[in-house]
Amino acid sequence: MPPTEYQLDSLRELINIGVGRAARVLSEMVNARIVLQVPFIKLLTAANLRNEVGHLGEGHLSAVRLGFRGPFSGTAALVFPPDSASKLVAILTGEEMGTPDLDSVRVGTLSEVGNIVINGVMGSIANVLKLQMNYTLPTYSEDSIENLMTPADALPDATVVLAHTRFTVEHLQIEGDIVLIFEVGSFSALMDAINTDPGGNDRDRRGSGTV
Repeated sequence: MPPTEYQLDSLRELINIGVGRAARVLSEMVNARIVLQVPFIKLLTAANLRNEVGHLGEGHLSAVRLGFRGPFSGTAALVFPPDSASKLVAILTGEEMGTPDLDSVRVGTLSEVGNIVINGVMGSIANVLKLQMNYTLPTYSEDSIENLMTPADALPDATVVLAHTRFTVEHLQIEGDIVLIFEVGSFSALMDAINTDPGGNDRDRRGSGTV
């Protein structure tokens, strides 16, 4: 059964709470104002994911991924196009674009950013809905969207939540996507948890993404 408008609104709110918390952590790390916004989210099948992330460009994308297990299970990823990934690393590290020093810190920096953002999102979902979740260690890779997906991710019955993410750092716009891929039946479990959330519409709405 398709999710209701209330369920989708609740999911958007939970994701925004998470990116708001991530923005505060990243801002404290670099002592600069960082704004994270999620202009929209979409529900997709795995087969449609490639077309939907086409705005990130062709070829290799930078992705930080981690698995989650609990009442619902799947994979969460933060995906950047190469240009946005390089800009973000340069801003966060103070290194010049195109230098060997930038390349040397790229993996570590993007892994840390991805870990903060993904854990912010998954943590907000688990905390607000009062769920116990377990996570794998984050991994970094650069490849096409097809190769970044595992065989389990690509199953036709998997549900994909695509949350377009916009970073604003020092007046630069950097774009990426948060991709949540739920194993078969897991997205329904998340929707059921939202329905039984005792906080309902009164849940904490402070996660605006702006600090």
